[in-house]
Amino acid sequence: MRRTPLHTWHLKHGANMALFGGYEMPLWYPSGVKWEHLAVLSGAGMFDTSHMAVIMVEGPGALDFLQLCFTKNLNACIGKDKGPLVPGRSVYGVFLNDLGHVIDDAIVSQVSPGMYMVVVNAGMGEPIARHLEDRAGKVDVEVHDLTDGIGKMDIQGPLSAKILSRMLRDPKGVFDRMPYFSFKGFFDGTSPLADAVRLSDGTPIMLSRTGYTGEFGFELFMNSDHIGRVWDMALEAGTDFGLTVCGLAARDSLRTGALLPLSHQDIGHWPFLNNPWDFALSFNNDKTGFTKRFVGDEALEKRSDFEYTYPFAGFDLRKVAPGDSTIVIDSNGTAIGTVLTCVTEMGIDRVGDMIYSITSPDRPEGFRPRGLSCGFVKVTKKLTCGDTVDLKDGRRTIPVLIVDDIRPDRTARRAIKDML
Repeated sequence: MRRTPLHTWHLKHGANMALFGGYEMPLWYPSGVKWEHLAVLSGAGMFDTSHMAVIMVEGPGALDFLQLCFTKNLNACIGKDKGPLVPGRSVYGVFLNDLGHVIDDAIVSQVSPGMYMVVVNAGMGEPIARHLEDRAGKVDVEVHDLTDGIGKMDIQGPLSAKILSRMLRDPKGVFDRMPYFSFKGFFDGTSPLADAVRLSDGTPIMLSRTGYTGEFGFELFMNSDHIGRVWDMALEAGTDFGLTVCGLAARDSLRTGALLPLSHQDIGHWPFLNNPWDFALSFNNDKTGFTKRFVGDEALEKRSDFEYTYPFAGFDLRKVAPGDSTIVIDSNGTAIGTVLTCVTEMGIDRVGDMIYSITSPDRPEGFRPRGLSCGFVKVTKKLTCGDTVDLKDGRRTIPVLIVDDIRPDRTARRAIKDML
């Protein structure tokens, strides 16, 4: 069992700890999951994410190598015009095996031509590094697994830029021209680089406009030796803004409400097709093929039997236990699949036929959400938005609605100038 550099802090502050991805991590703090979840929607929450793994891919052949191993077309992935990945920008995609099954999902960031940073899930640094090394062959590329050498923390929520403004040496310069899925600065885990973003005390970091909540926010990368000091700095900077420390339970409910998958649960050992995240594939315009070749593409093109993954939202906060033993039942009473994820999203509720969030600008007067169950199902039958199915586990059966989105009015893509 591994521990992050903040492990002692979590214990000292009453965190409920559990094993996740090989790490002992906080599930929640005495404030409770609901409070932590709502804090990210309306204010700011901070997460220890040092369990995430970082891999560097470097060399003259790095671009062509990642084009082969990664599903996203790095030559056509930025903006509406599908421009190439450039230094300072990041993109989401997945690594597949030859069967078209997901090994892990990842964010790939171009640090410079020939240098890419790959962020994967907890415990996946070694497997993905080995997967890449096995494919490298004679390609002029080097793969470096920096697992446990990089400290990482996330500040998420509409007040996160205001908190960071108190921590950065040059907040105006850092925030200028920093769109969603971009980053500034870089830190290689061992020595500061000239272009690293500096905190007020001189600590070098990489600051990324990414996260796993669906809300406006940032991820901070630094030497693991510095994260305790930076964590305390953030707590002090966030005092006036109600910054709340959050655990993995709130992270799970937030990401589900934002329609984001959990690797090895919502995507995994089945073909990466017919799901809400197929934008991670390099489809051509009519989705009849791909714009490049990549590991697993032939298996996806040859699929003749299909399963479908859909998001759902319930009618109250009751939920079921996800897993193979929890079944999805269609309107004819036929079992058609299983539940991948089921959580309670505490920031939303139904008013009539509409779902509102506590941050929806058009929410009804006096809106106070009770919360709704939500998540993802994998079924053998094609469904459409608006279909009702039942989810049944050993305790209860609940009706839910197949939807195309869950938590409305998310803030992740908002311009920084509008959040300061």
